[in-house]
Amino acid sequence: MTESSLPGGLDNHVVRVGSTVRRPASARTGFIGHLLKTFETSGWTGAPRYRGIDEEGREVLTYLEGHVAWEPQQPPAVCSDESLVRVAQLVREFHDLTAGTELAGSHEVVCHNDLSPKNTVYRPVSGALRPVAFIDWDLAAPGGRIHDVAHVCWQYLGLGPGVGDTAHTARRLRLIADSYGLVERSDLVSVILWWQDRCWRGIEAAADSGNPSMVRLRDAGAVTEVQEAYQWASDHRVDMESALR
Repeated sequence: MTESSLPGGLDNHVVRVGSTVRRPASARTGFIGHLLKTFETSGWTGAPRYRGIDEEGREVLTYLEGHVAWEPQQPPAVCSDESLVRVAQLVREFHDLTAGTELAGSHEVVCHNDLSPKNTVYRPVSGALRPVAFIDWDLAAPGGRIHDVAHVCWQYLGLGPGVGDTAHTARRLRLIADSYGLVERSDLVSVILWWQDRCWRGIEAAADSGNPSMVRLRDAGAVTEVQEAYQWASDHRVDMESALR
């Protein structure tokens, strides 16, 4: 069957083949396959289905139809409060499915660890685009609930110098925490800052070691962009923490 390249995959060549997605297998393929099969067994539709390894040694996943928010400019519905609420609810759903399982081990849940609009599939629901699933589970690992919630806050709100109205952004931060049902949220802003700091340092270190993808990211200004986002979040920490109380 014809193969067509899909966007994304900084380190891996990802292609669509019919109703499936093929991507290079890795040492984490077994864990991710187990996780996706757990979702399938439970009937949760918020992730692709794992279909094994093909004759070329690639992972085979089902292709999820819909709109993936790759471009900087998106339809208003993608960034709406209603979509934020649904993102938070979807995260809570898969966290609850993994809590107390062998996959989570001694941790609270299994985290996706790369939640963003670019890894979200949107489809029309009652006439408006709404999030229905997450893709790219490559970084999924045992962790704490707050880690994914913090990543959602950073990525879906675009926390950084370009957010505009701080009060509006702080309200939407609270909306995410409330919609997820995050009880202990006093460290949420700290974890957002941790993610941002970890991100730019990780890009820098990988680029210094010669990783071509990270070199391209650094050359495109990603390190500076994340550093500026970190500084913005640090400068507005009090406002965000006040909104969460």
